[in-house]
Amino acid sequence: MSVKKGLIFGLLFGFLVLGILAMQRATPQHKEERIYKAIKLYSPYTLEKRIGGLTIVDKRTGEKEKPSAAEVLHRLDEVDKAWGKKHLVVKDNDVLVLGDNNQTVVKIFIETETERVFLKSFYGI
Repeated sequence: MSVKKGLIFGLLFGFLVLGILAMQRATPQHKEERIYKAIKLYSPYTLEKRIGGLTIVDKRTGEKEKPSAAEVLHRLDEVDKAWGKKHLVVKDNDVLVLGDNNQTVVKIFIETETERVFLKSFYGI
């Protein structure tokens, strides 16, 4: 194999590796589907479609945040985590969703140990 062919294959391999790493960095964190969907119903943050991408909307204030398309899912995770630290409490085998005045809105049963691990790693509770 000549040096030119080796250089071309090396560059192609390098770009392939960089592309895979970029895709992994852009992917949001894995979530336990059942418990995340149940908690997400009470989260004040939603995604709204717009021409330029997605907008994060706070239902309480109507405030809109417009991160770049590459950052929108990571930013949604950040605001959900911040909200969860203030409004979620694990008590025995239940997750308590608290309102703004620390009243219990709903209890969600934790079915598996992986859901408990998810709550600890994602929300920090």
